[in-house]
Amino acid sequence: MGIIGSSAGGHLAATLLTHFDSGDPDAADPVERQSSRPDIGVLCYAVITMGQYTHQGSKDNVLGRNPSPELVQELSNETPCDLQNAALFPLDDGRGQNRADGKHHALRLRAAQERRPICAAHLPKGRTRHGPGGQAPFANPHPWAADCLFWLKEQKFVQ
Repeated sequence: MGIIGSSAGGHLAATLLTHFDSGDPDAADPVERQSSRPDIGVLCYAVITMGQYTHQGSKDNVLGRNPSPELVQELSNETPCDLQNAALFPLDDGRGQNRADGKHHALRLRAAQERRPICAAHLPKGRTRHGPGGQAPFANPHPWAADCLFWLKEQKFVQ
């Protein structure tokens, strides 16, 4: 199972990649035995942290204007980095705060000695507007899509 998310949707995708249920192998229900962790993630200029490097507008929209420190900590998705994180393809559109946020998350993953593959794509500022597909019509997708497809094939996630 894989997930892709952009901007605030990237925060949701990052949340699913870092806050998951590992499943209960002893559960009677076969669905409850399964982990809810995606195997792979594509984060397009995702809002990862709710801390120092956050995009304040996104933080306000997701958590409200005065969130508790506990909620900020819980939903700062760079914090729970461990060896269970999925393979990650973070995409960054170069708009400043998202670039710092994405790099911060990638550094945390590496600092945690993440054994899963990480591939980062950094686009020139403004090349994707506010969506990973580029400009309509989408007859000529942005080159990041080919890089991502190559990476997905390397991970044996697609053929």
